[in-house]
Amino acid sequence: MNAASKLFRLLITVLLLGAALWVGRNAWDHYMESAWTRDGRVKADVITISADIAGTVTSVAVHDNQLVRKGEPLFTVDTARYVTALAQAEALLASQKVEQGRRAKEAGRRAGLDDSIVSAESRETAEFAVGTASAQYKAALAAVDMAKLNLERTVVRAPVSGYVTNLNVYAGDFAAVGVAKLAVIDRDSYYVVGYFEETKLPLLKLNAPVEMRLLSGEALLRGHIESIAHGITDRDASTGRELLADVNPTFNWVRLAQRVPVRIHIDGLPPGQELVAGTTCTISIVNALAPAPAARPAASSAPAPASASVSTSASTLASASASHRP
Repeated sequence: MNAASKLFRLLITVLLLGAALWVGRNAWDHYMESAWTRDGRVKADVITISADIAGTVTSVAVHDNQLVRKGEPLFTVDTARYVTALAQAEALLASQKVEQGRRAKEAGRRAGLDDSIVSAESRETAEFAVGTASAQYKAALAAVDMAKLNLERTVVRAPVSGYVTNLNVYAGDFAAVGVAKLAVIDRDSYYVVGYFEETKLPLLKLNAPVEMRLLSGEALLRGHIESIAHGITDRDASTGRELLADVNPTFNWVRLAQRVPVRIHIDGLPPGQELVAGTTCTISIVNALAPAPAARPAASSAPAPASASVSTSASTLASASASHRP
């Protein structure tokens, strides 16, 4: 009975040890030998919107987080001021056109008179006046085109289809040129960036299938590797005042693997799935296993022929004796 009890306890111990080794091996393969990371970010192209002309905002046509289509108006800037500017430019154009016609007739009339009445200098002056009037007319024409362009840009429109975010403009605000008033997230530009450890880069291949699960626990997303970054910042080196390398003299003995950005294209979204730029996700490369180490060539176990060993020994002795000759 004691022998059976000891054998049973031994079997239980062996089974538990085997299970622990199996679990440990699987955990090691999952965490160390497979290509996956929890450090994934959903990203999208964000376009900052600003006015191309200066003026008072007269109306805002959208609200925060609204979906807008490409070309739809976002806000309007002081249309009346630029309507007046266009009218002034058109009036100046008409005046320059009349001036150009007057100068042309005057030059033609002087060209038809006899040399005894009009001097050559007077004719040249009239011709130069025609050239000046023509140039001023072209400048006025360009001013009209610019006034039309400014009037058109009083209505700021969405450059892409997407979501309005960070709305910071209201009726009555002054819009300065180039100062961002809101942002639009391109709804067709969502992608994922995974920050993989450098030790896992050999497991990553272009166009490899990828599975992504958002931290919110929603439906599984699928995609493929679109590109891998070719450089990251070296935090231990910077540029000094003399444009020389300023290398950190201290060395951290606990070295962590650097993380390299990997851009992942989202192949498709489940019905009703909405993405939010900046959220996190877990990324797993499908069927990515650690490459097997290269096999070393096996050494030949066959003994060398006796003739070969004899000839080798003879040649060695001959060379040794030759080296000791005077």
